[in-house]
Amino acid sequence: MPACPCQSGESYDDCCGRFHRGDAAAPTAERLMRSRYSAYSVGDTAYLLKTWHRSTRPPVLELDPEVRWCRLDIVAHTGGSMLDTRGTVEFRAHYRSGGIADQQHENSSFVRENGSWLYVNAA
Repeated sequence: MPACPCQSGESYDDCCGRFHRGDAAAPTAERLMRSRYSAYSVGDTAYLLKTWHRSTRPPVLELDPEVRWCRLDIVAHTGGSMLDTRGTVEFRAHYRSGGIADQQHENSSFVRENGSWLYVNAA
């Protein structure tokens, strides 16, 4: 089984794959952020849109086929536990595009509504 792109050390099927398939919901803001990173890695736009808060969700999402996500580093997080309703996750997502290596540094905001964590926006 292939390793999960979020680099948890688990297989994709046992880690983020179960969230992408709808077998489980991400229990924390960090797990949602990791699963969204993995969704970008595997090209799962349906999952990305499903886990995007309705107030900021784009109507359509097209991923750049040239971008290859390489590594995820969690820098910090606040809140976002199974008992919270809000949280932030700061991360660095490393990628290659057109042979050039770069990274996306973001502090993402999340809310939990009806038991499900949702991505709101980046700060």
